[in-house]
Amino acid sequence: MLAPDLTLASDYFALLHVPRTQAQDVAVLDAHFRELQGRVHPDKHAHATTADQRLAMQWATRVNEAYQALKHPLARARYLLGLLGHDVAVETNTAMPPEFLMAQMELREAVEDAQVGAGDTAIRQLETLLDQLHVRMRAEQAELVRLIDTNHDYAAACDLVRQLMFQEKLRDEIDAALDRATA
Repeated sequence: MLAPDLTLASDYFALLHVPRTQAQDVAVLDAHFRELQGRVHPDKHAHATTADQRLAMQWATRVNEAYQALKHPLARARYLLGLLGHDVAVETNTAMPPEFLMAQMELREAVEDAQVGAGDTAIRQLETLLDQLHVRMRAEQAELVRLIDTNHDYAAACDLVRQLMFQEKLRDEIDAALDRATA
């Protein structure tokens, strides 16, 4: 079904035949996923034995999990740092730099203020906040590549991952506010 050197326990990078790095060519990742998914999809094994069908289902699930983890930069960073022996410790390490927390509070207040407004003005304010947040997150995702792939500064990368998770939550809140404003 797959290369003999791959097992269900293979790491996601090996499974999808991509380098074990934070920087990824998403087009290559997508192509490898589609090719692999085509080989292991349970429908291709519908006439196989029950054991082979079950194995195909396990492989398809594993390939999907790998793809989901590697296609998103933040999920990829968490997974890669874990492989490298560095737990992001989201549940236990909530320490954040004071300037980051202040900036987050200001952004949240701006979101709340925009939601108080009405109509097109509120929508424009929320869209502007979202655009600013996206710019910042893209820059920090590029910084993650540098910290992990170039500098091997995994402790700083873990800190940045925690900050990005905070920002993803804020992004989701802004998206929800935009949905409400445009409904």
